Amino acid sequence: MSVENGGLVEALKALPLFEAEWVLWFLLGLSAVSLAVVFERLFFYWRHRVDVGKIKEELERLLADNDPARAIQYLARFDSLETNAVLSGLRAHHRGPDAVEALVSGAAEHEQLRYGRWLGLLATVGSNAPFIGLFGTVLGIIRAFADLSGDLGGAGTTVMSGISEALIATAVGLLVAIPAVVAYNTFQAQVRARATGASLLGKTLLAALKSEPSEVG
Repeated sequence: MSVENGGLVEALKALPLFEAEWVLWFLLGLSAVSLAVVFERLFFYWRHRVDVGKIKEELERLLADNDPARAIQYLARFDSLETNAVLSGLRAHHRGPDAVEALVSGAAEHEQLRYGRWLGLLATVGSNAPFIGLFGTVLGIIRAFADLSGDLGGAGTTVMSGISEALIATAVGLLVAIPAVVAYNTFQAQVRARATGASLLGKTLLAALKSEPSEVG
């Protein structure tokens, strides 16, 4: 089946999908969502921050005093990846080091999911926003050449103006993507640092259980 006089092409160009403006609004929406995630994660990490060094010293002292009940009470005061992971193992200290190690590892992985919440969205925005901007640029160029074909008198001005406006979409896409990627990498580093702290406290607990299994508990 043939399409006479480019009727199908003209029909497609008339669709709202082939207007570049909606791409800019979409990118601005993604930017707003990304900023909301960034501020939410910043507040979350700040609210759940702990001094791992200080907690380690206190945990070692309580375990050396053969007082796991007070150690549990002490760690329960905090709500962080580091303390929640170790607390899970400490509550089952009577089951032995192997069980405690498995519980600490599992709890740490579970906490990392909580700390990594919404980071996938930042990664998605960071990796796809430039392509969305490029899509908007392509649509704008299509529109510019459509205007060129309909107005040969002012051809140069029309096409240059249209292409200039079209390139804005690519610029906006990059402006949305770069902060999202930076935030994603920063937050991923934060999660890794918290996981390292949990590992330190977990090994502190395991060392106490393995060195004096008959006294702790």
